[in-house]
Amino acid sequence: MKEFDWHDEAEKQWNQRANFWSKQSQHMWMSGSRSTIIPFIEEYLVPNSKVLDAGCGDGFGSYLLYERGFEVVGIDISTEMIEKANSRHQDEKLSFKQGDLTKLPFLDEFFAGAMAINSLEWIEKPLDALNEIRRVTKSGGIFCVGLLGPTAGPRQNAYPRLYGEKVICNTMMPWEFEKLAEENGWSIVTGQPVNKQAVLPVHTKELPTDLQQALSFMWLFILRKEK
Repeated sequence: MKEFDWHDEAEKQWNQRANFWSKQSQHMWMSGSRSTIIPFIEEYLVPNSKVLDAGCGDGFGSYLLYERGFEVVGIDISTEMIEKANSRHQDEKLSFKQGDLTKLPFLDEFFAGAMAINSLEWIEKPLDALNEIRRVTKSGGIFCVGLLGPTAGPRQNAYPRLYGEKVICNTMMPWEFEKLAEENGWSIVTGQPVNKQAVLPVHTKELPTDLQQALSFMWLFILRKEK
């Protein structure tokens, strides 16, 4: 039996999901669970700067940043996703590459900012990707991370591990990721939840951050690279 290779399996599975994902992508970014992300990150990025979209999928989030004047490079492990991203729009200020987030093909401090939305959970060693993104981000640069919260349905992708099966979903709690980031050269600027419809702001606004995170479908972090 062929030995399990996380990288190869991740590329294969995301290639298989590319069509399904692309059909939902625009809705998610425009009016669904990702609709608050671009306005959120835009508040902290230097206008018209160069931004990395790490785990860009079919590139719709990259395209929205590009529309707002940023120069964007998207990278994803899936060749099928990158093909869909390239078919959406091509411009000298919007480009896409197939690649591994733990081995980014960019020079040190190449980007003023970065975002990784629901992508760090799909890496065997998330710290390797966190360190690589830090390497290619300028000192003082901004990194927006969207991490699946405890109530997110996609966490079911990790469940088979309880039967000893090999999976490619490396679930982390938001507070675990926060600690990992702070211990490895990032400071926490701010954060905010993306909640399911049943969780209203009135339910959570007085709660401490860790309890807000515990209710979240996704938690959005703004990190800053320490100098």
